[in-house]
Amino acid sequence: MPSRTFAIGDIHGCDRALAALVELIRPTADDTLVVLGDVVDRGPGTRQAIEQLLELQQTCRLVLILGNHDEMMIEGLRTGQTIRTWLILGGLASVESYGGDPAHIPPEHLEFLESGLNYWQTDAHIFIHANLEPGVPLGQQTPEWLRWTHVSGRELPHPSGRRVICGHTSLKNGVPAVLPGWVCIDTHAFGGKPLTALDVEADLVYRADQQGRRWEPVPLGEIATDLRITPLDRVR
Repeated sequence: MPSRTFAIGDIHGCDRALAALVELIRPTADDTLVVLGDVVDRGPGTRQAIEQLLELQQTCRLVLILGNHDEMMIEGLRTGQTIRTWLILGGLASVESYGGDPAHIPPEHLEFLESGLNYWQTDAHIFIHANLEPGVPLGQQTPEWLRWTHVSGRELPHPSGRRVICGHTSLKNGVPAVLPGWVCIDTHAFGGKPLTALDVEADLVYRADQQGRRWEPVPLGEIATDLRITPLDRVR
């Protein structure tokens, strides 16, 4: 079987959805899984989701992109200065998954989040968490754009010709959204919708939800909506 590259949208502590999605994908040692960030917060299983991703590192190549919630968790626990903001914006669910005490969070879990990249690219794709500032080279993009700025539906294709695969902007209808040169796959998993993975070469969409339900892969073009007219959830 040829190698595959999958992008996985915002997990947000939906550990059962992640487990069901991985079972559907069945990654091999030749495959690459690009996690687009926001592994943590809001859903019930942050600890369990991180444990699964750590195990997947032994099965396939795993690339983690740093999301804004991952960043808040790191900063809140490392410095303590922003911990209240993090807890209000979803971090309380993460702490509860560790038994209600931040002291129970294993160091390797924070180290895993800290290993997250600002972006990752191949010859054909750029993988980010949130958005890109127009006209700014990838290496000069700011954290505000990469992790916090929602897509608007007015984004232009990247000048490199690479397709941008992103999350962060939650799609209330639970299906991916596209516009020329862009695909958003944050399909509102923590809100009861499926967690989405995209096989970026085959353009096949894989989905599973927190109840463990799985859907057969479907071509992106058959399910995706137009990002210019899709209802967007702009929560932080």
